[in-house]
Amino acid sequence: METDRFKNLRYRLMETENWPLKYMFKFITPNNSGKVDQIKALLPIHGEVSFKHTSNLKHVSITCIALMETADQIIEITEMANKIKGVIIL
Repeated sequence: METDRFKNLRYRLMETENWPLKYMFKFITPNNSGKVDQIKALLPIHGEVSFKHTSNLKHVSITCIALMETADQIIEITEMANKIKGVIIL
């Protein structure tokens, strides 16, 4: 289900004619309550995932670069991540 928040992202992705596309997902999440694991579960299994903790270890930056087949796949992952409380989508 598309939300207004991601219409611009969908539009930019749909302008791309080179599919499949290497896409970089980037999220910042609190380092508690299993939130890192929740984000990891959403990401494509074939993606290259990296993590960077803040100096006080309260937050984790999660980056995943993956070959995606369609804009809908990217929007779906982004919308699911958006439902996790405290997650920031970059």
